[in-house]
Amino acid sequence: MQQLAALARDSRALAARAVPLALTQLAQVALTTTDTIMMGALGTEALAAGGLALVIFNQLRTMGVGLVTSVGNQVAAAAARAERAEETDGTAERTDGAEVRGLVRAAMAVATLAGIAGAVLMVLIGQAATWLGQDAAVAHHAQGMLAALSPGLLPCLWFQAIRQFTVGMRRPQALLQITIASVAVNAALNWAFIHGTWGFPELGLTGIGVATSSVYLLSFLALYASARRDAQLAPLLSLDFWHADAPTVRRLLGLGTPIAATYGSEAGFFSVTALLAGSFGAAALAAHTAVNQLIYIVFQVAVGLSHAASINVSRELTLGEYTAARRIKNTALACGAAVTTLVAVLYLTVPELVLRPYFDPSSAGDRQGLDVATGLLAVVAVLQFFDCAQNIGVGLLRGLDDTKSGFRITLVGYWLVGLPAAWLFAYPLGGETRGLWLGLLIGLATTAVLLLRRYSLALTARAAAAPSTAPVGA
Repeated sequence: MQQLAALARDSRALAARAVPLALTQLAQVALTTTDTIMMGALGTEALAAGGLALVIFNQLRTMGVGLVTSVGNQVAAAAARAERAEETDGTAERTDGAEVRGLVRAAMAVATLAGIAGAVLMVLIGQAATWLGQDAAVAHHAQGMLAALSPGLLPCLWFQAIRQFTVGMRRPQALLQITIASVAVNAALNWAFIHGTWGFPELGLTGIGVATSSVYLLSFLALYASARRDAQLAPLLSLDFWHADAPTVRRLLGLGTPIAATYGSEAGFFSVTALLAGSFGAAALAAHTAVNQLIYIVFQVAVGLSHAASINVSRELTLGEYTAARRIKNTALACGAAVTTLVAVLYLTVPELVLRPYFDPSSAGDRQGLDVATGLLAVVAVLQFFDCAQNIGVGLLRGLDDTKSGFRITLVGYWLVGLPAAWLFAYPLGGETRGLWLGLLIGLATTAVLLLRRYSLALTARAAAAPSTAPVGA
């Protein structure tokens, strides 16, 4: 009975953080889903070009987000220390305020540097698209969209820095409202810039990039304004990143660089397979783009679970609760399995309905892409569980402040196992796009098993080394 009560308590604690974060992630992915649907309305070539641009943008954005992701864990640990100090000698104000303000400044400094560097790289990579085996017309359209997306990376990462601060302080609720509002604004701006309505210039595919960059800026301003109105957050929210403490910046970079490399390793794994899919033609790349977007939607649930589990692990370890830290893994995986199973049923029973937003079955031009995408969904039904599990594993290790192991493991799982398998199934064995996704599945499964095993071993070692007064899990 005690174990059931503890499990129920852990589930509620995880859900309290995971549900708002997952809903926020789902609302945020609605931005790119809206973009992808509107690309599809412009035709298969536009969907292929826009998909290529989003792959490059997401690669750099994901790595930038990784650089500031550890801020949430650091803020959560600082807040837990403050609570413990308040219980013992009433020094919470002195313990919490200065440390958290320093973390926010450092996070903004890291986000600014990453945003500028990433924007430059984005444009340069776009110019090299034709050298990477992409169709010349597809590459040309992708370059225009990348030029429009690049300015949006800076406010996107500023938003993420403040987001980690609010999550670490256990006050992420405003994120959901802001992100939902941004979806509506993004759809309206997409339509306006694509078609030149309401006095906006007619930019076609490039207009989607302009709209997305504008929405990132508006979202950052809205989140900042919301945090300034929060009595608990406002005194700790300091954006003068030019006054950031150098040792704190170095500490965040030390923790964040392996996370960025881990995220980049995963995103790069998918980016390379997108380039390989493009070698099979525009229809194959369009199918890959559509299915990848579906995976990205479900992945947001895993991101919410991963962040929530990570923050909870940081807090429990700071308080010496090793048994609770162990249960968090099982709770997060069970929740992830439930969601991915429900989605898999949809993929397998109504594939054309799932893909309808991206392809018109009555169009001869879309029919080939739809056929390829439909075949991929059978693989994706299994793949998404391992994608969810490996993301949870990365978050659990981050809760242990072990950010380097995740990177090393992804190098093995994605690049030493997954990519060779993808090449083998796609080319020598003739599986083409489906073969690429079989390789993705194998790589993600390998990575998930290794990450979760590493967490269990590291937590056991941490518990064994803890003082005898701390609770130790079995």
